[in-house]
Amino acid sequence: MNIELLQNIVDYGIIGILIFMSFLSIWFYIERLLFFKDLKLSNYKDKELLEIEITKHITIISSNASNAPYIGLLGTVFGIILTFYTMGISENIDVKMIMSSLALALKATAMGLIVAIPSMIFYNHLTRKIEVLVALWEVEKKR
Repeated sequence: MNIELLQNIVDYGIIGILIFMSFLSIWFYIERLLFFKDLKLSNYKDKELLEIEITKHITIISSNASNAPYIGLLGTVFGIILTFYTMGISENIDVKMIMSSLALALKATAMGLIVAIPSMIFYNHLTRKIEVLVALWEVEKKR
């Protein structure tokens, strides 16, 4: 198999997965904010049902936050493996090519962090909102 084809598969595959994860995190964050905006706590008689409704989809955001760096790291490892393989089969070892290949391999880790950091912020923000909503529900039930 052609080494350039493998590099493209790794690059576009890993980056594509990370872009998809980023889209999911943003989508579900906005969806939850809109849900919370229209939420009427008085419609819920049971605390467990309320918690089920308000915590939907936040595990996806949490999973993206925790797994995106690993997926990015996987892309970097594959990129480094491909760089070493290219060096091994090459008769002329060009230092510029090696350094640029290694630098490009690191972009996957950077992309993983770019997905993970906002996802963690989204998750923490939603978690706090959920805590507040449950507390407000409990106060409302005491009245």
